[in-house]
Parts: sequence; structure tokens; C-alpha cells
Amino acid sequence: MLRHILVTSNMAARGHVQDPNDRRLRPIYDYLDNGNNKMAIQQADKLLKKHKDLHCAKADPSRQVLKAIGLQRTGKQDEAFSLAQEVATLEPTDDNSLQALTILYREMHRPELVTKLYEAAVKKVPLSEEYHSHLFMAYARVGEYKKMQQAGMALYKTVPKNPYYFWSVMSLVMQAISAQDDKLAQTMFLPLAERMVEKMVKEGKIEAEAEVQLYFMILERLGKYVEALDMVRGPLGEKLTSELQSRENKCMMMYQRLQLWPECNALSYKLLLKNPDEWQFYLSYFDSLFHLMDKSWSPPNEEEHCVEGPVQTTVAEAVKFVVDRMEEEDKKDSRPLRGPYMACLELIHRLRQRGCPDEEELGDPLELMLQFFGKFGDKPSCITDLKIYLHLLPPEQHTQFKNRLGDLVPLGEVGEDGFGFPGDTKVLQRHLCVCQLSRVLGLQHTLDTEGKLCLITELKAHYHYGLQFGKSCLKTELQFSDTYCLMVAHVYIDLWTETGDENMLWQCLGVLEEGLSYSPSNAQFKLLLLLLFCRLGAFQPVVDLYSSLDAKHVQHDTIGYLLTRYAGSLGQFAAASQSYNFSLRFFHSNQKDTSEYIIQAYKYGAFEKIPEFIAFRTRLNQSLHFAQVRTERMLLDLYTEADITSSLEESVKAMGLCPEEDDIPWDNMRDNRDLTVLFSWDPKDRELTEEHRRLSLEEESVWLKVRSLTLRLLASLALLGHAPSPRNSDKTNENGVSAKSSTLQTLLSQLDLTLQTAAQITEKQTQYPFLGPPSSRLASALSSGSCHCQASALQLSLTLQELETTGLDDSSELQTQICNSFKSLIVQLQELLSRCKGEVLEMKDSRLMTQPSLLETLVFFVETVCVVLWVASYSASVLRPLKSSLQKKKKKTKDSSTAMPVVLSGFQEWTGSLQGIVTQALDHVKGQEASLTALKLAALTLGVGHAQTQEECGFTRAAMDKVQTSYLGSLQELGDLLRKRADSLKSLKF
Repeated sequence: MLRHILVTSNMAARGHVQDPNDRRLRPIYDYLDNGNNKMAIQQADKLLKKHKDLHCAKADPSRQVLKAIGLQRTGKQDEAFSLAQEVATLEPTDDNSLQALTILYREMHRPELVTKLYEAAVKKVPLSEEYHSHLFMAYARVGEYKKMQQAGMALYKTVPKNPYYFWSVMSLVMQAISAQDDKLAQTMFLPLAERMVEKMVKEGKIEAEAEVQLYFMILERLGKYVEALDMVRGPLGEKLTSELQSRENKCMMMYQRLQLWPECNALSYKLLLKNPDEWQFYLSYFDSLFHLMDKSWSPPNEEEHCVEGPVQTTVAEAVKFVVDRMEEEDKKDSRPLRGPYMACLELIHRLRQRGCPDEEELGDPLELMLQFFGKFGDKPSCITDLKIYLHLLPPEQHTQFKNRLGDLVPLGEVGEDGFGFPGDTKVLQRHLCVCQLSRVLGLQHTLDTEGKLCLITELKAHYHYGLQFGKSCLKTELQFSDTYCLMVAHVYIDLWTETGDENMLWQCLGVLEEGLSYSPSNAQFKLLLLLLFCRLGAFQPVVDLYSSLDAKHVQHDTIGYLLTRYAGSLGQFAAASQSYNFSLRFFHSNQKDTSEYIIQAYKYGAFEKIPEFIAFRTRLNQSLHFAQVRTERMLLDLYTEADITSSLEESVKAMGLCPEEDDIPWDNMRDNRDLTVLFSWDPKDRELTEEHRRLSLEEESVWLKVRSLTLRLLASLALLGHAPSPRNSDKTNENGVSAKSSTLQTLLSQLDLTLQTAAQITEKQTQYPFLGPPSSRLASALSSGSCHCQASALQLSLTLQELETTGLDDSSELQTQICNSFKSLIVQLQELLSRCKGEVLEMKDSRLMTQPSLLETLVFFVETVCVVLWVASYSASVLRPLKSSLQKKKKKTKDSSTAMPVVLSGFQEWTGSLQGIVTQALDHVKGQEASLTALKLAALTLGVGHAQTQEECGFTRAAMDKVQTSYLGSLQELGDLLRKRADSLKSLKF
């Protein structure tokens, strides 16, 4: 808390003697901590007035700063900054003022000002360890690595403690990491850091493990692997104790870097004898073995094989080693370890890759997998362990393997429903594993529709039976049989995608809703529900689902796309705004949070973590998702607010948009999406591939480019200005087009090229796995015609500026061109509106049918109307002065017979047509709302091909209600926005 931070520092500085000034400040701290900022300001003012002798900032700076914090938190940033600067110019050295100013500057996102504070404090109190330390950390927050190096050495000279010396060393390493010139890093920064550490080594001053870790990091980055290896093996390596086998792991890393395969093999062998379950050592053992075989390496006759001991160089030795490990596990009375059995399958896999016949000595993969299942089938990890080796089985063995697995599952006697059930949770887990492996092998996918419906009935029966084992589970715990429910949902999705029968989808939603009622913390249920509701165009239930996932920290980047992909496209603008905020709050705090992690790493000597934190921050700053959310949020704000609550120009300025600047890191874009967050047991030919990932990133990047250019074009339009351009201005080029319109022209050309690229991408018609990445909005945007209509409207603004420069007298061709553009835009909008026609939700033969694409197209229509109306507003601002000057000219010449210029009459006709289109759209929305309200879902017949219980029907109907309610909400928000746009149209007539 604020008071705790400030007062504790003062008490520490004064030896716990209570200062009367602290007593007076305490109420202000309390008000600020409790969020009562107005009272904090009043209390600070009262104290300043009461103690007139202390009224000036010079006498009592801390009160001024506390008042400034209160002002900052009530939105009075300029006033707060002014007060803070009054105190800062006095260069205070009391803890209260310094720490309060530090807090204030952090809240203002001005960490660079903190460095100036402590620079001044250190000059005034040069022997203060605390101020030197604060100065170092202030530099760390802004990434001033050179100054950090200097501050660290200054601190070490003031207080010669090892950590301060190594802060300076680490700052040199950071200069090397951040250097643009790699040669500079390798020839200056890192060698200097190495010499600094070597000095401490020679003097015997190395004290902590962190210092050894830093030395290792420097040698590794310099490529001095031999020296790093010697250091780890030597006395300094004995300090590497914080992590299990830290020393051995570092040795192994260096052996691999130096390609010392004998040492790598011997060390792996030795470590596996101690711990036969360490999977990474099996991998390094096999890697080194085959490297040695490829090089025909043989051990020396008399000497030791290598410093790590005996080396194994033949397949026969490796086979014996693995078999011996398995036999030792078989002899154990306690539960065996999985590592040796998996190592056997891994060795078969590698031998088969190399065409070695020795694999037969290890046994038949089918029998080995059955043995593995027998030992570990009751563990949830069994499926993931076996899944990666199923390719060792030929397709003709798949059914046999599944049947023999089933024989190892002791189910109870078959009841009336034709199924036997497990007697305990271990048998349940074994049966689940068989079902999962059956799906991975593709056996479920080969079933016909009737077979899949029977499978659903069986899985449902097992799910409901298994619920009895979880009666005592807490709400935060998962039910033992949850996976059955999830598999039912997956089979329903198979049926929906194969047959197009939407009833399968409704029943899938019902099953997941039921699962969530028994297991409210199951993230997989929520994620799949979220995906299905979005595919149906129902965004309303999704926000609560995502919120209940309680996504933490980086998950907003890795899984946030599931929410934000659909946020703005389904008409739920308020919910969309909330969704973007979920992600943006995380990204905006990332810079500040990462700085704190770096500071803590320095404090506790976790130097190896600092480059990781920097890389993490960079990864987030370059995130595709971050760029998408930021762009979509600004577009959403413009569509819902500009020219409704404030002008387009004011909205653009408030956002700080500069059309000339593109701050998206296109060349370094990072796709941080977790595209495998939803569980899948699909066979390999249906899994997400690297090609899918590449195409998805390409598609998302092009869509982001379209949206980013649209945003910058709207900013250009807003900044074109309404004052007429002088015909012979110095700021005009040879075509008489101003610098601002030159930006607009450049952006329009870029948009045209991007739309051409987009068309090529959509022609591929890439189909992603259902549980893979969702398709972007690119294809629907192009097919609706909204992108080209918006581009045409923005192009019109350029022609209008040309007319503004030319005038009405000598522009008949230009006026005709503009009038043709008016008509063309009406035709395009009419076509776009016609694509929205149809029922988004309707009942056919007692079945509920959806057309969510109509909703997405309607959103595109509304967005396009917004863009066209902004252009119309700009048109009015250009044409009004021209009409006014024409009327003045008529009055002077007293010539009333001159016909109205075609562009003016064309504009009036255009605004009338726009009014008509918006009215048509409103009528369409009203009609859809009426149809949706009239739908009686209770009349629906649920269940097909197999019976549904009354309870299951209830969950299915609840899901249908959510979709219907969401559609109504979307239509209402779209209708409200259209009505506001219709009102803004009225102001355009003249």
C-alpha cells in the first residue's frame, strides 16, 4: 500500500522515530490507498493552508506530490504534472517526496523522469547506498543499459558488495544482447564483461551461484564452449546447486555444442543408471549413439573412453541397455517408471527411420504398447505417451490393437442398455484411454452415421455412469468422466460437418452445457462452447464463458484470439469493446510489469532470467494478436462514436492516430496464438499442420493490413481539413493535390495492392481443421463487397479535394465524375444490403436453422455505411463553400438563370438515396427482430435417430435460447447504430 511504502521508508531512515509530518500525512495516504482521491486532494489542501509556514513546495514537498497523485487519479493530468514538476525542480532528497514522485511518474507512464530525480539525489547525497540503488533500478525500468553499467560500478565503489559489481557486469551483457551490431557485442561488450568476471575469479571473490551462472552465460554467448565446460567442471561449478543436476545439464549442453558425442553418450548413460525416468537423457543418449555410429567412432584400446566414463557405440549395446532398464522396472515391487518402456518404443522408431533390422530384438511394437497400457493405462498421460508411437503400427493392426486393449479393461456385466461399466476410477480411466486411442487411430471416423449415433449413446451412458465417482468433488475439481462428454461433443461435430444436419450441433451444445453444469471449472467445455457459439454467430454468451476461464497473464495473448476474432463481427459492440479490453489491459501493463520482473531478477541475482524477460516483452510487443486488437478497438470506437458523440476529426485526434506512421512491426510479426488449446484426438491426416499455421498467419496478416490501412485512411480523411486549399499554395504538388491528400492517395494505392493479395489468398479456399485456427474475416469481407465499396468512397474524397482546388467554373468533367461516383456508391451499398437479406434464424420442419453469415454481412454493411457517411460529411464541407460563393456571385451579377452545377444537385440526390438505403436497412433489421421474437422454440422437436432424456432436452433448449437472445441483442445494437447514423445524415443537406 502507498502509505506503507512511504512511511516505512521514512521510519527506516529515521531509526523508527515517529515524525510529526508523517502523522499529518497518514490520512492522505489512507485516502489514496482506499481510492478516495478527492478527499486526498482536500486533505492535502487543508494541510497546506493550515501550515502556512509550510505552504510552499520547498518546505513541504511530499504534500504537494500526494496532492498531485490524487489529481492524476481523478484525470487532471496536466495539473498533477505541473505540481510534480514544482517539487522535482527543487531536487528533493527526502524519501517521502522521492518515492511519491516515483509512484506518480509510473502512473503517468513517464519512468524516464524517475531517473532524473535520483540522478539529482545521488549528486546531493553521493554516499547513499539507497539512492544509488534506486538510480540503478530507475535506469533498468527504461532499459538504459550503459547508464546501468556506470551506476552499478558507482554503487560498488560506494558500497563494495559483490551483487552491485555483477549488476554492472550484467548491464554489459544486456548492451551486447541489445546491440544492433553483433560484431560490437562479440568484440567489446562481452569480452569486457568476461574480463570483469575473470578479475573477481582471480581474486577469489566469487561468492554466489548467480555469479557463476552469469560467467557461464558470458562464455556461452562468446562461443567459448571449452572454457565454459572447464569452468562448470572446475571448483566454480560446485556452486551450481539451486537446480537438480544443474551442473550435469550444463555439461551436457556444452558437449552437444562442441559435438563431443563420446562424453555426451557416457554422461547420459551414467545419469540414466541413476535415474531411468529422465526422458531428456534418453534423447541425448540416442542422439549421441547414432552420431558416433555415423562417424564410425571406436574407443581407444587402453585409455579410458572419455572423462565421463564408458561409451556405448553399437545398436546391440543400446538395445541391451534399454531392455535391462525395462527388466529392472519389471522386478520392482513398487509401481514401475514409464521412461524405460517409452525409450524402447523411441529406439524402435529411430531404428526404423534408419532401416536397421535390430528393432526386432526389442519386440513387436503392438505387444510393447499393450504391455505399456497394462502398466500405465489408468494414468491420464497414457494416451499422450502412446499417441506419438501409433505410427509404428500398420493400418491393418489398428482394429486388432483396439480390441486387445479392450480385453485389458475389466468392465462389469452388460446391463439392459447393452453396456458394461467400470467398477472404479482406475478402470474408468483405462476405458477412456481405449476410446481416445480408437479416435486417434481413425476408427471412429470410419463409422457411418448410424454407427456414430450408437457410439454417442455408448459414450453418454459411460459419462452419466461415471458421474457417481465424482459426487464428492468440489466445484473447482473436474469430474472423472468429463472426457466422455467431450468425446460425445467431438462425434456430434463430426456428424454436423459431414451431414450438414444442424440438429447435431444443437445437441452438441446441449451436451456441453450439461457437462458444464456438473463440472463448472472444465476449461475444455468452455473453450469448445465458446468456439461453437461463435461459429453460430452468437457472441452474447461467449463473453461470460471467456471471463469464467479466468485467463491469466500471457493467456490473453495465446488464447485471446478465440474471443476477439468474433468480437467485432457479430454486432455485439458493447461486448466487443469489453473483449478487446480483456486483451489490451494485459498488453498495456506488459511494459511496466516486465520492468518489475527485470528489477527483481537483478535484486535476487537471477541474471539468466533477464534476457528471457526482455525476449518475452519483445514477443508481446510484436504480437499479431496485440496489433489486431489495438486496430479493431480503434475502428470499433470510430464506428460507434465518431460523428455521434464527437466529430471524426476529434475522435482521431483523441486516439493519437497519425496516418503517415505505421507502428505495426510487419517484418517481425509474432504469431503467439496457441492453436492446439482445444483437446483433439483426431488422426494424423486430420490434425493441424505447419502449412495450416503458415496459411492462417498469412491470412490474418493480410486482414490486419486491410484493417490497419482502413483505419489510417479514415484518419487521413479526418485530417484533410475543411478550409479551401489555395490554388497556388507552396504545399501543393504539380497536380494541385495537398500533402495530406498525397498521404491518402498513397494509402489507397497500398489498400488496392493489399486487396489484390487478399483475393489471391481467398481463391485458395483453405479449410482448417475444425478445432484449429478460425478463418479470418477476409473472405466474407471480400465476398460482401464492403472493402471495395469503402475504398471507392475514400477515393471519392480525393476527387472532391481536386474539385475544391479547381472550383465549380472549370470542372464540368470532374463534376460528372463525382456524380458517377455518387451513383456507383449507391449501387454498391444496395448490393451489399441485398446480401444481408434472409432469415438469420428460422424454423423449418420443426428444425432450427441458422445463417450467421447474414449477421456478419450486416455488420460489414453498417461499417461501410459509416465510412460512406464520413465521406459524405467531407463532401458537404467541400461543397458548402463552393455553393455559398456561387450564390454570392449570382447576387453580384443578378443572374438568376444560371443552372445549379451538377455536382450540387448530384450531392442532394445522393444524400436522399443514402437516407433511403439506411431506412431500408432499418426496416430489414426490424423485420428480423420481429421474426426472432415470434419464434417459439418450445415447438421444436429435439433428438434424431436416438432418444434424448428430458434433462438433455432442457440443456439443448437453453443453448438455443442463448443463440436467439444473442441474435436479438446484435440486431438491436445494429439498429441503434443505424438510427444514429440516419440522424447524422440529416445534417448533410443544404
